[in-house]
Amino acid sequence: MTRVAAIPATDASRRAGQRLGGSGRTLRLGAAGRRSGTSDLECRSDGATAARRAVDLGRIEAAVREILIAIGENPERDGLMETPRRVARAYRDLFGGMRDDAARHLSRTFEHQSDELVVVRGIPFSSMCEHHMLPFMGQAHVAYLPGGGRVVGLSKLARTVDVFARRPQMQERLSQQVADALEQHLSPRGACVVMEAEHLCMRLRGACKPEAVTTTMAVRGVYREDIAARAEVLRLMRIGG
Repeated sequence: MTRVAAIPATDASRRAGQRLGGSGRTLRLGAAGRRSGTSDLECRSDGATAARRAVDLGRIEAAVREILIAIGENPERDGLMETPRRVARAYRDLFGGMRDDAARHLSRTFEHQSDELVVVRGIPFSSMCEHHMLPFMGQAHVAYLPGGGRVVGLSKLARTVDVFARRPQMQERLSQQVADALEQHLSPRGACVVMEAEHLCMRLRGACKPEAVTTTMAVRGVYREDIAARAEVLRLMRIGG
């Protein structure tokens, strides 16, 4: 279950709320949670199941078989006979976001007259570096300042992260796509997305820096304009302090 708590707003959020037509009295803070032992895929909506069938599994299997031959392996040996099929099914799931749409998750909103900041912190995500086809994984922190008297379910913010993460990606673009989706579908007064991730393409090859963590941020609306408001949302996300 996602935990939600009300926190008194600081002067920065009050100023931002007043400038944009709100009072900025409280902040609504959510921390992402999930049942123990439940994977990201198990938490996804069943609505993506039909779209997953569009993946050409046979073509992926053939490609994996060719890769095994190219590196000098025998795809007919006991340990590898089922590998192409397993990889094809894994790729179907890892890139499931290509057949999903953020609008499907963010279009279901609820009437709620509020000018409170909503923050969901610590959303686990995994994605695939499009340059080396190696995973990167970490946590996303998502915040938005509702506008128009509508809010979205907290789980939909986590699902939106997955929509864009489960594609061949760059972390820089991933942060921007999530922020753009919030802006497009929720029309918030402000949005902020911060992602922190470890890239296996840096850990396992090339620079071989296993302790490196990459942080990216995308801001929209009031958080572009008001430095104090941006500092406040980053504090609630526990970034940089």
